[in-house]
Amino acid sequence: MPKYYLTLLTIFFVNATYAQLAFSNNPDSSVFLTKDIDNFWKAFDQFKKDSATNPFGGAYLDIGSAGVKGFTPNRIRNAENLMKVVKKRYADYEKVRPVTLQMSKKEKQCRSAFYALKYWYPAAQYPPVYFVIGAYNSGGTFNEEGIFIGAEMQTDINNIPFLVAHELIHFQQKNWKEYPTLLEQSIIEGSADFLGELISGENINKEAMNYGNKNEARLCREFVARMDSTDYKDWLYGVSGKDDRPKDLGYWIGYNITQEYFNKAADKKQAVKEILDIKDCKAFLLKSGYLRAFLKE
Repeated sequence: MPKYYLTLLTIFFVNATYAQLAFSNNPDSSVFLTKDIDNFWKAFDQFKKDSATNPFGGAYLDIGSAGVKGFTPNRIRNAENLMKVVKKRYADYEKVRPVTLQMSKKEKQCRSAFYALKYWYPAAQYPPVYFVIGAYNSGGTFNEEGIFIGAEMQTDINNIPFLVAHELIHFQQKNWKEYPTLLEQSIIEGSADFLGELISGENINKEAMNYGNKNEARLCREFVARMDSTDYKDWLYGVSGKDDRPKDLGYWIGYNITQEYFNKAADKKQAVKEILDIKDCKAFLLKSGYLRAFLKE
């Protein structure tokens, strides 16, 4: 497995362990914090005036919230790396600035998704949601401190509630493994997409969904041949360029598996509980019925 994936999965495993720490199960308890965005732009404006010095340490990272602290390892990394990225992608930061300053406007819609999760899964916990600005390498993640959204990656403010919903589902999941197979990781991601859509009304991976649905048979055959491996190439977090597929088709196939499982369940709330704590992904797949025809080939 590529080193990048090993690092990524280690982060996932650590996050999943910490996610079991206690937070309130009251959706109103969650705090939506955007002050780090303001701090970043103050540092950015200092950089514009004097690009010879680095303001991103003292004016942003050092005074940052738990959100900035949580987003720093393997993402922002340090002030030097952040300034390097700012120099390289200066125009991109400038372009997205107006969008980042509107994040707070989506709090009510995000909280509506939190209320919806309360209906489906009363035991849900609601951590704080931190909106931060990083180094153009992560749109969102979570750890024991809460949910983190990389604001500079968001070009459409209307997608924020759907992204937050996806990360909120990840925060509830209990079925993480340190070195998951392609099947296991696809179900982890796809079930977050499915349940995130259930509570927010939209799926964050429309491109993968559209492409997958148009090429279902071919992709299902390929996935069945690969699903027990830990090689994610062309399915999760990147593509080789061998064809015209978009990234993250694993989300699409995990979504379909989860959807079939949910649709067949007589007790939908119990199904949500089971989806959040899948004990055996292969058994979950078989019970869903999805891919049955391809598994027999």
